[in-house]
Amino acid sequence: TLVGALLAASTGIVGATVVTMGLLSLPTMLKKGYSPSLSTGTICAAGTLGQIIPPSIVLILLSDQISASYQQAQLELGNFSPESVSVTDLFVGALIPGICLVFLYIFWQLINSYLNPKSIPIKKKVIDKGEALTIYKKVFKALLPPLILIVAVLGSILGGLATPTESAGVGAIGAILLAYLKKQLNFKVMKEVVQSTAKTTSMVFIILVGAALFSLVFRGYGGDEIVAHFLTNLSGGVVTSIIITMVAIFLLGFFLEVFEIIYVVVPIIGPAILMMGVDPLWFAIMIAINLQTSFLTPPFGFALFYLRGVAPKHVLTTQIYKGAIPFVFIQLLMLIILWFYPDLATFLPKVIYN
Repeated sequence: TLVGALLAASTGIVGATVVTMGLLSLPTMLKKGYSPSLSTGTICAAGTLGQIIPPSIVLILLSDQISASYQQAQLELGNFSPESVSVTDLFVGALIPGICLVFLYIFWQLINSYLNPKSIPIKKKVIDKGEALTIYKKVFKALLPPLILIVAVLGSILGGLATPTESAGVGAIGAILLAYLKKQLNFKVMKEVVQSTAKTTSMVFIILVGAALFSLVFRGYGGDEIVAHFLTNLSGGVVTSIIITMVAIFLLGFFLEVFEIIYVVVPIIGPAILMMGVDPLWFAIMIAINLQTSFLTPPFGFALFYLRGVAPKHVLTTQIYKGAIPFVFIQLLMLIILWFYPDLATFLPKVIYN
């Protein structure tokens, strides 16, 4: 789980984390006698941390849509405020909820070890100090380069030294240098990286163009006014509106990809919710955690499919689904915690930037 969190902070991509841990960690866990459901569920859940722990692609795209929704809401209210939710605000605001999710995952694993000891076999092995020191040195040597990269990227953003775009350049150069030092940098690797980047960028922009056309037609026929009227006139006010919004996003996550929800759904519901005086930063973090569950919910949970592609054949798809279910509930629990303690998302940005 901790390695998944570190990979999330260095890549921000669910697929890369799940596939890497599925190839490296899963065979070892199964060989040691760990439950297939617990092993696969842990890897999938740790992989989804890339959506909430910065730097995250989802947070970057969500910042753009929430900012547009907030400015539209202010125009509807007659306030011409230039303020918006920046990517840096979302990165800082997502830190504490992301760390809380990591500890909740570990807490569940501890509880599971008592409820179902057979799923986590404990085999004690006595080693001398010399062997222990050698192991610690290997771990430190393996963790130091990615930790430096994480500090360089996130530190430059949080410290105000660079914009997210500039820090992305720092991260790219740092990754190339690490590959070179590890003697893994060659033309084939660079070609795969460039092609993968082009595919991801093209996919996002095609969805963006389609969503923009959809929103234009939707607003042209007065759909946004119908949604706003529906949400603002519900009994229970803003509480009921947010609950319905969160439930809708959660259910859509079963069938739609994260990018589609961000570009199609958020521009429709965002202005109506933010017109009620909801903190845009808190609302964005709530949506980000909610979207994170979409990677674990069948039938189209992408983390489940990524792991299915690299998992051994004797690991059943039903076992992968079963292992992911507890972590879906943990993420929903995090939503409830954030509902009652919104300062978890808003505290750090206020302290750092005010």
